[in-house]
Amino acid sequence: MRPFFAVLSAGLLTCSAAQAATVNVNDSTAPWLGFMNVFELPANGGGFVFPSNWGVADLTATFDDANSKLTLSPNTIGDPDPFWYQGGGGPGALGNKVMEANLYQQVDDGSLSGQIVTFEGIILSNTFTSAHVSTIFIRDFAPDFSSFVESSIPVTAGAFSVSLLTDADPLRHVQWGFQTRGENVWITDTEPFGNVMITTIPAPASLALLGLGGSMLLRRRR
Repeated sequence: MRPFFAVLSAGLLTCSAAQAATVNVNDSTAPWLGFMNVFELPANGGGFVFPSNWGVADLTATFDDANSKLTLSPNTIGDPDPFWYQGGGGPGALGNKVMEANLYQQVDDGSLSGQIVTFEGIILSNTFTSAHVSTIFIRDFAPDFSSFVESSIPVTAGAFSVSLLTDADPLRHVQWGFQTRGENVWITDTEPFGNVMITTIPAPASLALLGLGGSMLLRRRR
């Protein structure tokens, strides 16, 4: 299992039946969370380095609510330290780490327990090169986040639907969202690596309010 740090929030879902629930790609008003796992390059052994809470914009994920769009771009970081970039950061610098960005929503109140949870949406385009891979997921974590089960599919253009039958334990944590994995890229060099564009729908007002009450503390990147 890949390492993943515990974060807490709240959410609202649309139930289509007593034992089923559907969640969507909401806009920026929803309680989205960001999390980054960092690994060494495969050439350096590929070992896990550290996990960290990241701000959503730092993943890099950009919401354009006026045009109902979410864009996922290659992972980047503005720190020029050789820890992050081979020979030091700057235009043209090669990344020195593999970054696994997770953009997701999470429910902790048991309302998704023991249900078939379906995550639906529309991918407008995926122009990522082979340097980056993006997936769509639903995860069901143990109460202490020590383990999880997952259902995931690759990001491809068009409508998507991924489902997972969650455990009936009301103390478990259910997440849904997107993961982007690849070498970090200097911020001015992202365009040639492509991006993913996703259709969003407005979050219900009650969902946005719940997000404001979440107990997660985001740590900005260096």
